[in-house]
Amino acid sequence: MQDDPFRFCPYCAAPLTQEMRFGELRPVCPACGYIHFADPKVAVGVLVEGEAGVLLVRRVNEPLRGLWSLPAGFVNAHEDPQRAAERECWEETGLRVRVTGLVTVLAGREHRRGADIFIIYRAEVQGGTLAAGDDADSAAFFPRGGLPPLAFYATRHVLGLGAEDEGRPAPPEL
Repeated sequence: MQDDPFRFCPYCAAPLTQEMRFGELRPVCPACGYIHFADPKVAVGVLVEGEAGVLLVRRVNEPLRGLWSLPAGFVNAHEDPQRAAERECWEETGLRVRVTGLVTVLAGREHRRGADIFIIYRAEVQGGTLAAGDDADSAAFFPRGGLPPLAFYATRHVLGLGAEDEGRPAPPEL
């Protein structure tokens, strides 16, 4: 069963029922035939490294408020994921970056409001001034040997640390 909050048809407003469709229990409109397919949430992040180390941001929102992660966020509908990664970095750090390559793609939601698919790009700074913004209260470069407490498995994975390093399990395999 989907964990979608949809209770009414977005086209005709009739109450939705749960029916087995295409091998899964899905919200279906008995009036107009609409079938709701939950789209995956897609997030992007950037790995920016320089002489001072790796760029991280400190989270102001739950989950894991106060811990550090790669600059990252959700891809908007119809947005190119690479541009989304550049946008998220600018919003959270004040730095303009250019994506230079793909690091990895991870699957598996780490928390209820998290992404199902997380795309991490390598990027390099093109300009701007380092200053926290959006949903970060601090942004800084850290040497690999002096990383602060990290928020997510995805960040630890990209930085070459294991999930066991901070006592949190890896996300479930899909």
